[in-house]
Amino acid sequence: MRYFSSKLTASLLSGVVSSIVFSPLAWSQGIEEVVVTATRRAENVQSIPVAVSAFTGDDLASLGVTETLDIAKVVPNFIAHNNTGLGTANTYSLRGLNNTESIATFDPPVGTYVDDFFIQRQNSNNYALFDIDRIEVLRGPQGTLFGRNTTGGAVRVILKDPAEEFGGYAEVGGGRFDKITARGSVDIPASENFRMKISGYYINDDGFVDNVTTGEDGLNYEENYGIRGAILWQPSDNASWNASLTYIESDHANMYNYVEDDDRFTRTGLVTDGAPLAGFVTGDKQNFDLGNETRSLHFTSDIEWETAIGTVNLLTSYLTLEQDFLLDFFEGPFFTGGFTIANEGEHDQFSQEAKLTGSIGDQLDYIAGVFYFNEDNKTDLTQIFNLGAIGLFLPTGFPLFQYDRTMDNGVDSWAVYAQVDYHLTDQLTLTAGIRYTDEEKDFGITDNGNPRAGAVFTSRDIEALGIPLEQNESIVTPRFALEYEANDNFMIYGSATRGFKSGGWNARGTAPGTLSPFSAEKIWNYEGGIRSEWFGNRLRVNLTGFYSDISDFQLPSAYTDPATGAIVFITQNFADMEVYGFEAELLANPVDNLTLFANIGIMESEYKNLDPAIVAQRQNCLQNGLQCAQGIVNPHGGIAPPVRAPEHQLSVGGWYEIPVTDTINIVPRINVIDYGEHNISTSGQDVALLDGYTIINGGVSIEHSAGWTLTASCQNCTDKDQYVSYLAGFIYLQDPATWSVTLNKRF
Repeated sequence: MRYFSSKLTASLLSGVVSSIVFSPLAWSQGIEEVVVTATRRAENVQSIPVAVSAFTGDDLASLGVTETLDIAKVVPNFIAHNNTGLGTANTYSLRGLNNTESIATFDPPVGTYVDDFFIQRQNSNNYALFDIDRIEVLRGPQGTLFGRNTTGGAVRVILKDPAEEFGGYAEVGGGRFDKITARGSVDIPASENFRMKISGYYINDDGFVDNVTTGEDGLNYEENYGIRGAILWQPSDNASWNASLTYIESDHANMYNYVEDDDRFTRTGLVTDGAPLAGFVTGDKQNFDLGNETRSLHFTSDIEWETAIGTVNLLTSYLTLEQDFLLDFFEGPFFTGGFTIANEGEHDQFSQEAKLTGSIGDQLDYIAGVFYFNEDNKTDLTQIFNLGAIGLFLPTGFPLFQYDRTMDNGVDSWAVYAQVDYHLTDQLTLTAGIRYTDEEKDFGITDNGNPRAGAVFTSRDIEALGIPLEQNESIVTPRFALEYEANDNFMIYGSATRGFKSGGWNARGTAPGTLSPFSAEKIWNYEGGIRSEWFGNRLRVNLTGFYSDISDFQLPSAYTDPATGAIVFITQNFADMEVYGFEAELLANPVDNLTLFANIGIMESEYKNLDPAIVAQRQNCLQNGLQCAQGIVNPHGGIAPPVRAPEHQLSVGGWYEIPVTDTINIVPRINVIDYGEHNISTSGQDVALLDGYTIINGGVSIEHSAGWTLTASCQNCTDKDQYVSYLAGFIYLQDPATWSVTLNKRF
């Protein structure tokens, strides 16, 4: 197979093996143990039969990771980039499973969690990291303990609890594009059993894109701030209440732009000040300016009791998210843009979970629970296509208001689950778990009465065509694992896990018959792994092999209609898919003060069991030249390779603590990420078939024993203009090189 290239084999044999966990180091004592909650209980990461990568807050600082988008650069078989147009939203692709659509009838296959609380929408999951305890990335389906929408895995952001002693940190910084940052946190122990924490951050820059049509500069800027308050109350030795309230507001677009003389430009006619669509669309969105803004308020509560039968946790979460954006995806030089979407979204979710964790003697550990989740979404949106974007009716253009409507959709889901770890011997453990999930989804649209809108229809018109406006799913997702711990430093395991991702509707359709439903995506994943430590805990070597069998693979797709030039969105269960691969991770402390790491992902994926409609479409393309470059059929009548599934991914780097005086250390660091050949377009457009590329990040810190740290760092240090996303003929670039300098004081 191509991915077993001589280059990769040489890399693998030259000492690039890595640890499933990038853990913090005590420099003179080897690799430190890391405790994670990937199995919903606190355990040493080296002793659990799960593929999980964990990064402490110190690790993230050492790696220069400041937002969740960056975490994929150090996890094997994991790619992350912004949703097209939306700087607040991350598309995660983990082991080849991904979703690039942010509209609320689509769910991501990689679940996002803050602490133990699930975040349904990916519209605002690009979290600025502040006051982080650790991040855990769980690779592969987590359908038993975490439930729905984790067919690819889960990204868990775990925040710090209020500390027992007064303390905290303050940080300020600046960087390229006039960037200003500030972060801080303070722990306030009010009494022996009541503690508080207040944390916050602020990020602002002037953007890096200039508009050649309107003369405005500083597009794709970021203004982002948040504040979090947390309490920990322990009224007795057997009870505690941990609660938090977080507000985040982010204004950050990721508009199409191009490079000319090392600068970035766009041609859109939309303006950032002046409500360009006023009087042309309905509702509050007619007052929007060019850009993307989200506002979220998140309350969490964890009440814990120690009882005779185990630990009981009552977990409650309420999240409200608002998103307003007006974006031009085709940079048309007209007052309505080229292909423009105006979107006002309101998303509310509530979850309640009761969990019991305990043990029976030394032989049996158990966890069981009941989970309820409810979500309500209201999305008021307009889609405008300007014929001038395809060369017609120039120079003023001719805007077609494809629709102006409000969509309401929601989900009501509940589940029960249980898992036991039965220690057959001191060395051999059998894990068996099961989860039953029952969910109901509903969907409907209302026309907003815009006389300019071309597609005027309601839910009744959709139902009249036999399209259901409700979906129901009841499914069992089990897990089985067997692990053998030869000694404290070597463990081997094998597992089989099932998971599923909810179905939905093709909500961007422009005619009643195109708003069709798609089915739930389901997966069986089989994997085996080795967890090991060597040379007196100086080297950690973890290896994982996996095979994933995915049925009814969901894939959002968009193409330009050759007859009208308009963009068409389609989403189907185009085919089944299989993915198999290998993950090797190494963490080494070969000499005091030196840390080296390497993470390798090797992966092969392909579609199988094509839907009959795809088979017919392919024949039509080959025989008649029609329906080419649509869905998963490529421009030449073949089947496109699965999207965002590189044949290899290699991340290597490290840092070295250099003592200068008794009180000062200098710590240089570097991280090199190399991606193999892969496809970033669902239909495999030639320009979107990437040969692979390399990104370099790095920095240096000066640390003082009094708690001061001065850090200079760069991301995409070589300023590589790299394609990362494709939408109907427009290919999007990653951000240009950035640099920053920060000063941090811990107290």
